[in-house]
Amino acid sequence: MGCCNNDQDLAQVAKMAPDFTAEGVFGEEFKKVSLSDYRGKWVVLFFYPLDFTFICPTEITAFNDAYEKFQGMNTEVLSVSTDSVHSHLAWKKNGLGEMKFGMLADMTHEISWKYGVLLEEEGISTRGVFVIDPEGVLKISIVHDNSIGRNVDEVIRVVKAAQTGELCPVNWNPGGETLGKA
Repeated sequence: MGCCNNDQDLAQVAKMAPDFTAEGVFGEEFKKVSLSDYRGKWVVLFFYPLDFTFICPTEITAFNDAYEKFQGMNTEVLSVSTDSVHSHLAWKKNGLGEMKFGMLADMTHEISWKYGVLLEEEGISTRGVFVIDPEGVLKISIVHDNSIGRNVDEVIRVVKAAQTGELCPVNWNPGGETLGKA
């Protein structure tokens, strides 16, 4: 492994999500945050390949448009790419617009590697979505090829399913019947 080599730190559903500290752009400010800063809240951590690309802005703006829905579910949204905070800020100022959530920089590739989305040869990540519960346990892991955009409504649905704490059958939707306690 080029980036990292401790397999114990890799993301695995039903295990503690790998903690990290990263610099991000929040509004127009740079600040360091850790995943552990968000304990007590659900977290949607989503990875995208690069700033200033084609599919990425469609996804990022869709997450931004749904931000209030996530907030209403006690859920924080954080995005991650291998770009710098300076690139994130330039993209926001030159086309992307204001984002309501933090855009984290993973220039060392450590976070992308820990979450299993790093394409080492390209130095970018695939499209990964990770849902972490308030205690820091990874509940959901969804990874897409970079040619396929994500469905934010599906992310909202699976967060709500995880939040029930119950067994949710195929095609379950909020308000639908569950199969009881997990």
